[in-house]
Amino acid sequence: MLEIRNVTKVFNPGTVNEKVALDNFSLNLEEGDFVTVIGGNGAGKSTMMNAIAGVWQVDAGQIIIDGVDVTGLPEYKRAAFLGRVFQDPMTGTAATMGIEENLALAKRRGKKRSLRSGITKKEREEYRELLKILGLGLEDRLTTKVGLLSGGQRQALTLLMATLQKPKLLLLDEHTAALDPKTAAKVLETTEYIVNKDRLTTLMITHNMKDAIAHGNRLIMLMDGKIILDIKGEEKKNLTVSDLLMKFEQASGEEFANDKAILG
Repeated sequence: MLEIRNVTKVFNPGTVNEKVALDNFSLNLEEGDFVTVIGGNGAGKSTMMNAIAGVWQVDAGQIIIDGVDVTGLPEYKRAAFLGRVFQDPMTGTAATMGIEENLALAKRRGKKRSLRSGITKKEREEYRELLKILGLGLEDRLTTKVGLLSGGQRQALTLLMATLQKPKLLLLDEHTAALDPKTAAKVLETTEYIVNKDRLTTLMITHNMKDAIAHGNRLIMLMDGKIILDIKGEEKKNLTVSDLLMKFEQASGEEFANDKAILG
């Protein structure tokens, strides 16, 4: 479903601030893979995500989604393949519009628009059933302005909107980092449910080692724009934070320095 072939991305080339963010980077995801991504600051996690989304063009290599080479496509054209949820709960929704209006926008994205306005009774019932999945009581607040929701409610709604049209690839960019632990756990639970229900191929960046271990069928760790660990199957199921730290030290030759990631 996703092939990243020998991708390189350098920022500020030829200057004192030159930074090789992705270094001949390759990654393959099979359909239905749920891959968690972890690494220290500057490891290349967000650069990888933005390269897939087309936020900027890569300097070398190819990006292929479901057999389609999207390397030269601009961000708005790649959006047809992708669902994305960002770290900031304020991104991805229209604050001044109601919950049902936001869902309608997501549902109709990429489709031909007609002169007919408003949301039908059938659509409203569909949205109500979808919102019940979240377990947040939003199904009874369809006309509530999204700007009035809490960060967790808004992030859960954004997740629902990003997966409404079953994207080829779901990108979750530290989507629980700005939430309190209890709300983050609820959003992750909802994420797991939606991803498994629709067998969505998913890349989830997280700053939390415990979450990286607990979710998904595969874990990759980045350092200096390269994958230094790729753990899957039974090895991942039996993994602990201590195991992961030891593997990191063996692969990198240094200690993992992000206390927030270790402590969760």
